[in-house]
Amino acid sequence: MTPTATTGAWVLRSVRPLGGEPADVVLADGVVRQVAAPGTASVPDGAAVVEGEGHVLLPGLVDLHTHLREPGREDAETVLSGTRAAAAGGFTAVHAMANTSPVADTAGVVEQVWRLGQEAGWVDVHPVGAVTVGLDGERLAELGAMADSKARVRVFSDDGRCVHDPILMRRALEYVKAFDGVVAQHAQEPRLTEGAQMNEGVVSAEIGLAGWPAVAEEAIIARDVLLAEHVGSRLHVCHLSTAGSVEIVRWAKARGIDVTAEVTPHHLVLTDELARGYDPVFKVNPPLRTAKDVEAVREGLADGTIDIVATDHAPHTREDKDCEWGAAAFGMTGLETALSVVQQTMVDTGRMTWADVARVMSTNPARIGRIDGAHGRPVEEGEPANLVLVDPTASRTVDGAAQVTASSNTPFQGTQLPGRVVATFLRGRATVLDGVPVDPTSEVVA
Repeated sequence: MTPTATTGAWVLRSVRPLGGEPADVVLADGVVRQVAAPGTASVPDGAAVVEGEGHVLLPGLVDLHTHLREPGREDAETVLSGTRAAAAGGFTAVHAMANTSPVADTAGVVEQVWRLGQEAGWVDVHPVGAVTVGLDGERLAELGAMADSKARVRVFSDDGRCVHDPILMRRALEYVKAFDGVVAQHAQEPRLTEGAQMNEGVVSAEIGLAGWPAVAEEAIIARDVLLAEHVGSRLHVCHLSTAGSVEIVRWAKARGIDVTAEVTPHHLVLTDELARGYDPVFKVNPPLRTAKDVEAVREGLADGTIDIVATDHAPHTREDKDCEWGAAAFGMTGLETALSVVQQTMVDTGRMTWADVARVMSTNPARIGRIDGAHGRPVEEGEPANLVLVDPTASRTVDGAAQVTASSNTPFQGTQLPGRVVATFLRGRATVLDGVPVDPTSEVVA
């Protein structure tokens, strides 16, 4: 019988798990059934075959920082469109940030987002709960109720805003210890960034845009790692972007503080020089920094100071981006280009191996989000078949209008990027085949 996308068996022929030696990998019943030398696998009757010679097989990618916009801003993205884009980018799980409308600060809202993800079926959606009510930074949200909900929230963040009150931050760190949660901080001292439009530096001075100084990020990180040490809790630093921030996290880890950090794909490659054209597609928070900062975050990712790559996928409507810089929204799409940017900046430059990519884009984010029982697992027999197959020799020119996401605000428009997601599997169900999303609820296969 011909296997279906929901119940069938698959044979991935001559693929390279983690970029290593070729193998035939058999998927059946939602798990990796066999990993064998090419031509020696026991192939189930009627199994569908994916020819993967030269392709790299990785555990499905996990994003700890995705904005799906629903509820409230379905004109920019929905859980359905955003998770479909995630599958196209090789992801099998995403963490949906809390700055929706209404804010995901109650058990009811996080369960709504979780259910929407279940219904969509493209990836597993893990809602991120707000730290404070309405993201207003005045009183703690229902952290315990969200943790105990069906969504089982373990990551809490006011992303988009900083938990700037040190007392509230301390209380949040203390609270989440009860259920092994983590506070993911958007590190931005608000008083130092009032009216800020881009990185504070030579370029901002020359083109006349208000600057966002590096110290505004670094001061909050320094404060929070000390709070985390004092409380004995877990802290995660969102979208770290400066050389100084890398050094603070490096120091904190050497001291034994339980801190993790992420960098976005765009901060691995783009600089504030792009603001000279006043194109709002390059307006993002934290802002694009200097070439020195880009080099520092690459080094920090390579040496393990920075634990993960997270997309900070921030879709916006055309109206919110196709306007003058000062009026434009902050943010860029990233789910469909993330793996290619990491390949370009870290793998093709020799700084990282494909096994390292699996660590920073799958294993570590799954561990930080406490979903490592289901995602970020080794490509080994008996493990969940959450996988992505990549052709590293392919290349493509990015076209924002052709993205799967509902928005087109990619900073890589017209850029040639390496690598192509050939197939994505969620518990053995194909969600992408030959680079094209396949409805996971359908009976259609390639």
